[in-house]
Amino acid sequence: MEPVRNIVGRALPLARADVDTDQIIPSHWLKRLERTGYGPGLFEAWRKDPAFVLNDPRYRGATVLLAGANFGGGSSREHAVWALLDAGFRAVIAPRVADIFRNNALRNGFVPVEVDADTVASLVAAVRLDPATTITIDVEHATVQAPWPSGDIRPRRVLAHAAPRRSRRHRGHAAPRARYRRVRGEATGVAAARPIAVLR
Repeated sequence: MEPVRNIVGRALPLARADVDTDQIIPSHWLKRLERTGYGPGLFEAWRKDPAFVLNDPRYRGATVLLAGANFGGGSSREHAVWALLDAGFRAVIAPRVADIFRNNALRNGFVPVEVDADTVASLVAAVRLDPATTITIDVEHATVQAPWPSGDIRPRRVLAHAAPRRSRRHRGHAAPRARYRRVRGEATGVAAARPIAVLR
């Protein structure tokens, strides 16, 4: 898999907290044997509501999902990541991404980005104000940049996820595990140079 360095695209303001994997892709979709074709099942129950944001044509083609805290909790189904990818999403930005979902995302080329709740709220406000808003995720430098409602366009620092690596205790046996650390940068919000979720 080629490393993911940058993601540039429009965003979908889901803006819901505690979205679990059963809500992302219902359990009856797990009967499929393929790794593709899960897009129609993404948020299947919620999409029955015509007012659900994924049904809004203004956000068609969005590649970045803006979510609330604890995104991807619940079961360990990798199908949740497959559904997001199949629907065209390449990253999720949330105050917190559940650990197992994060690991599944990293294995599949889907970028999980954690920022503080105020930054997510600013992004949601910007995208709701103008659905054509473009968000840039610089994976290598751990920054998220957008035309924030305040008019500030400087990059905001994110919580940096190191690339997956094998646990020393389980080397040669366990699947790669992702670890994360809080990035502390300058007041400008430019993150430290350590990469986030550089997928290999």
